[in-house]
Amino acid sequence: MKFVILALFVAGAYGCGLPTFPPVLSRVVGGDDVRTNSWPWQVSLQYKSGSNFYHTCGGTLISSQWVLTAAHCIGSRTYRLYLGKHNLKSNSEEGSIALSPEKIIVHENWDSYRIRNDIALIKLASPVKISDSIMPACLPPAGEVLPHNAPCYVTGWGRLWTGGPIADVLQQALLPVISHSTCSRYDWWGSLVTSNMVCAGGDGQLASCNGDSGGPLNCQNPDGSWDVHGVVSFGSSMGCNYYKKPSVFTRVSAYMSWINNVSGNQRMC
Repeated sequence: MKFVILALFVAGAYGCGLPTFPPVLSRVVGGDDVRTNSWPWQVSLQYKSGSNFYHTCGGTLISSQWVLTAAHCIGSRTYRLYLGKHNLKSNSEEGSIALSPEKIIVHENWDSYRIRNDIALIKLASPVKISDSIMPACLPPAGEVLPHNAPCYVTGWGRLWTGGPIADVLQQALLPVISHSTCSRYDWWGSLVTSNMVCAGGDGQLASCNGDSGGPLNCQNPDGSWDVHGVVSFGSSMGCNYYKKPSVFTRVSAYMSWINNVSGNQRMC
């Protein structure tokens, strides 16, 4: 009982998954510009080219010093992580900060050929101060599997359409969860999708796109808080919005032991 009370106190103090400015949720087809600071755990992973940095993937802040992203986002480049961002073109957003990584840990069983264990953790060089614009996400209980058609939202600065430009302003889009039994059908993703993945979308109208990789699949709890259930992993090579080819996410709840072991149980929720 004492442990439960302490856990609730810590969660409430840091407010994981409870943004000061809640997102304005829309169920229209197509992505929307988000309300500023409504997804305060969203991170822009950026690589250095020349003297400038460029957005390459998304990420999720899960504590004051750890960011969750996809293994396929990580290479041999020099990276930085931008937190509290809304518009990537703005260099003067109040509350935003760019930090270097102290270390990057890719899952030891990451298989780029079969797209297995597509998950990585990045430790920030210094802890970030939690604020209205920068706040950690909550993560789901180990092993939790969402029901078919659960309403979740993908967020990111990915391409606005297949072959289109990267978004300047952070976008959100409703992506209902697709059950594993459906997503693994031969005319959907078949055996490429495992039980350690989550599928969402697939109606031919909306999906994650290039540049969203590594970012969160946000799903709301009954109490209003948000858990990040997925890390954007892959989609159809035929386009971002292809029928029966939903976006595929690494299922976070399948990797809670790994996340806790790597981060030293330093998550805030």
